[in-house]
Amino acid sequence: MVAALAVTVGLLVQATPAVDPVRVWRADSTAYVTLREPGHLLLLHVDPIGRITVLFPFGPHDRTSIDGGVAFGVPLPPTAQGHPATIVAVRSRWAFDFAALQAEGWWNYHAALLLQPTAGDPVGALLDIADRVTDGRPYDYGGVRSSRNGTVASLGPPLPPQVCLSCVRPRTAVAVAAAPGPTNAVDCSNASLTNAFCGVNSGSVSITSAPPLPAYQPAPSYVPAPVYVPYYVPVFVHTARARFERPISPVAPARPQPAAAAAFPIAPRLVVPSRSALRTLTGQRP
Repeated sequence: MVAALAVTVGLLVQATPAVDPVRVWRADSTAYVTLREPGHLLLLHVDPIGRITVLFPFGPHDRTSIDGGVAFGVPLPPTAQGHPATIVAVRSRWAFDFAALQAEGWWNYHAALLLQPTAGDPVGALLDIADRVTDGRPYDYGGVRSSRNGTVASLGPPLPPQVCLSCVRPRTAVAVAAAPGPTNAVDCSNASLTNAFCGVNSGSVSITSAPPLPAYQPAPSYVPAPVYVPYYVPVFVHTARARFERPISPVAPARPQPAAAAAFPIAPRLVVPSRSALRTLTGQRP
């Protein structure tokens, strides 16, 4: 009985198709994601010219956890409608770290290096982002490729970089030539000038270095100590008097002059001469 039950369970397990941890498909202008187990979701997209877009979450601070076994739909941008596209969904048990992808609460498409357009394999570029935001923790991913006519293909493994790091051609070894040794011998066996350096004789001439010239002035046995010579710098103070300035005698203030006396302090009295006085003035007497 027990053996028959074990065989039945084994056949059922073999007949049940394996469910992918992350399943992604698209329909028209919407991408759908289904997770086998609940977790945190990151959905990335690459357009035909290599531009990377974060489809979900909509902002670095939005909620990323979704339930398992439920289809989750995300609208696609206009560049993914009717054009080849690559979509990758990343599922993690832990929350993502978007510090390298955000700036002031938004996705930093201008300065973040991981969000710059890719010219190589789009799957490899998106998995580089997944490695960074998961901080080295294990994660599951899935995705689809769509052609221009809407045909959906499997994502496939990421392509290795088209660079052969072991194909380095060693450079050709160059033999180092020995430098000729210095010589001071001059061969004048074929010289024909009488006033030349070799003179009238023919033969080998050797040049020897001249001895060093004697010093005409012996070095002093002692070095005189420096002597400080004060240098007078005149300092002028605004309230002081210069050294060679002639003193200026103070000027006595002018004495106040008394007010001038009035010519007529009192008005003179008018005296009318009499008739007798008038006759006297004219020379007539009474």
